[in-house]
Amino acid sequence: MDTAAEETNVEWYEWGEEPFEIAARTEKPLLLSLVTRWSEECREMDRTTYTEPRTAAHINDRFVPVRADADRHPQVRERYHMGGFPSTVFLTPAGTILTGATLLGVDGFRQILEGVRKRWEQQGEKAGSTPRALRESDAPAGPLEARIEEHMIEQLLAAYDTEFGGWGDDVKFPMARTIEFALVRARDQATRTADAVSTHLLDTYDGGFYRFARNRNWGGPRYEKLTDENAALVRALSYAYRYTGEESYRAAAEQTIQYLTTTMWTGSAFANAQGGNEAYFRLEATEREDSEEPPVDETILADKNGYAVDALLRYWSYTDDERAQRYAERARDYVTDELIDNGEVTHYRTANETGPAGLLSDQTGMLTGLTTSGAVLGELGPARAVADWTIASLQTEEGLLCDGPTTGPGLLAKVLYPLDTTADCADALLDLALLTGDERYELAAKDAITAFAGATDRMGVQVAQYATVSARLRSPQALVVGTEAGADLHRAALRLVDHETVVVPAKGIDRTPLSDEPVADGTAHLVRDGTVIGTATTPPELESLLTG
Repeated sequence: MDTAAEETNVEWYEWGEEPFEIAARTEKPLLLSLVTRWSEECREMDRTTYTEPRTAAHINDRFVPVRADADRHPQVRERYHMGGFPSTVFLTPAGTILTGATLLGVDGFRQILEGVRKRWEQQGEKAGSTPRALRESDAPAGPLEARIEEHMIEQLLAAYDTEFGGWGDDVKFPMARTIEFALVRARDQATRTADAVSTHLLDTYDGGFYRFARNRNWGGPRYEKLTDENAALVRALSYAYRYTGEESYRAAAEQTIQYLTTTMWTGSAFANAQGGNEAYFRLEATEREDSEEPPVDETILADKNGYAVDALLRYWSYTDDERAQRYAERARDYVTDELIDNGEVTHYRTANETGPAGLLSDQTGMLTGLTTSGAVLGELGPARAVADWTIASLQTEEGLLCDGPTTGPGLLAKVLYPLDTTADCADALLDLALLTGDERYELAAKDAITAFAGATDRMGVQVAQYATVSARLRSPQALVVGTEAGADLHRAALRLVDHETVVVPAKGIDRTPLSDEPVADGTAHLVRDGTVIGTATTPPELESLLTG
């Protein structure tokens, strides 16, 4: 239990079977407080609502109060998140949802407590409901066709804010994966959005990006800094630098890497997140020097470290920044040694606690980092084992990828097929297929993407990565270099290919050839759909091949 919970007057139970058993035995509803260690609103509700004696007494008497860390329990988060943190959710003993909200003050909380109590007394379990995503298990399958990419381009045009940049006309999120999709399809949108993100959300003093902006004009930032979101922006800005040569993108990525490798470095790998104390981040630079920085949640999460490894190695491939390479390797090696066992990834492990294992988010994050390590450094590590475990344990016959084991209390027993993580996983599986020549991974990626293809017309720009992967799968492309990683031709290949083409250092990876034409030493083959469409032996020839 986190210390903030211990300082309240509520008698919290840890998330697990026990509080649900107590609720069933005593015929009481549960109160789930879904929190993060970096949210200021979570701390505020602890200091006020949950500390108020009468409110706490009412909770302890009439409810079974449960506390869950959303970052340490991703499956709980995905099933009970109410749109912000804290998520305040009232449950039946079976785990279905009575009602929910986010931050509640004392007066508002008293009203909702009374309403939930009456509803429970009148209707019991019948008052609970299950989110739609957990009720519908049929796959909206469809063909892998150009329409998927075309639809997403239409969505870019419809949602783009021509005045301020970014997509949407209210709260502005960085949408790093959407920037990546737009870089090769609507570059002006991508660069204007990257400019806005760097101008308004980058902390130019301490480094790192804030989470999002509350206003359409990118004003009113939310100051929390999350490792995975910062990694995603490092990757997107690296790509923007590769396409435009604009120094501002490289500088913003470099400053963020400096933040990740100092403030967010635990000594072994990358921490989870830093709190967003608004009073601190609104201080001038000179005033911050004499103030205490917001606390860092030093939990080492497998998925976030995998994405950080991927981002830092992408940046290094364009810049030769040794710091990025060194910290990427250290984080990769630590998580590989400590959190991967025969391909199954454990979410986190501390001196006193071991997190859940076999979550799709962790399998995907680590596979992403490991495949990038293979392409950039020629070091795949346990990537095959991670992919094999994921396919065998989490993919259905219809191709759907579930978010993890369907065991546990409440709605954890319900299967969930997350679209965004599925897209990331399919992307990494395709990378692995091109790196190794193993068609099983490409087939698994296609199955995962086509399982959702029937829902294409309902997808918005937030899941642009899905369209990116679908386009790659229709015409998989790799640049196979007949050298070891780090050779001049390999280094040139990393800089010259577009970011949706995989570079394969053929002499460093145990693999099956992608085509019938062998790759000679010191020669690069551009392979598309298993056919060699051009060769080169020098960096200038390679540039001509890729741009001709």
